[in-house]
Amino acid sequence: MLLRLAYLAATNILATLRLLPMSGREKDIEILALRHQLLVLQRQVGKPTFTATDRAVLLHRLPADKLRHLLLLVRPDTILRWHRNLLKRRHAAVSRPHHRGRPPTVRSIRALVLRLARENPPWGYRKIHGELAALGIKVAASTVWEILKEHGIPPAPERQSTTWAEFLRGQAEALLACDLFEVRTLTGARLYVFAVIEHTTRRIRILGATAHPTADWLVQLGRNLLMDLEDAGSRARFLIRDRDAKFTAGFDALFADAGLEVVKTGI
Repeated sequence: MLLRLAYLAATNILATLRLLPMSGREKDIEILALRHQLLVLQRQVGKPTFTATDRAVLLHRLPADKLRHLLLLVRPDTILRWHRNLLKRRHAAVSRPHHRGRPPTVRSIRALVLRLARENPPWGYRKIHGELAALGIKVAASTVWEILKEHGIPPAPERQSTTWAEFLRGQAEALLACDLFEVRTLTGARLYVFAVIEHTTRRIRILGATAHPTADWLVQLGRNLLMDLEDAGSRARFLIRDRDAKFTAGFDALFADAGLEVVKTGI
């Protein structure tokens, strides 16, 4: 579009320069010849097609008070209609808002909504909306709901429930888990290893290995474990184990006396 306008402007300048040395009589003769050729084209051509650039040139060059005295391919009323439409489009472009929809919520209000939701799990979005209104903050209840949804905060009933993963994260420091697992040596011998993991640090303690695990052997390893935990200042309160028959009542009693509760898994 810009290139076409520049081309037309350059063409008009060259045409003006060509007319400078011409006399008035020569110009009148050329105008009459051009008008006659235009009448011939109007008889032969139906409705001409004007591009946006063609319309712009006509609107820019032709004075409105002289339109009806000129011989044109279109009616003067058409050019005036083009001019009205151009003004309407310009006005609509200037008046159009830059951002559609509702204005974004102030950042401080969004931060306050999120803080109220996290610090008060039982509160739903309507309760939070009421608290904001009490503070003199005007915001729609639907806006509060959208803020919570955008940040992945579930409704109040779901926020009140605690998942197993959240429980483990909250109680990791108090949890230990032990198990016996089987390994093979380079010679093919089978050994049973007794290991304990601390959930809070993921540290694994290998307490012993034997080819023939017995209840007394596990009880002795349990005593060794309690001494290690005491030296490390551990605050463990639960020991998770499976239902292997090698873990006897004496093993459980040893940890119960030390203040640790033995929790049996379902397997």
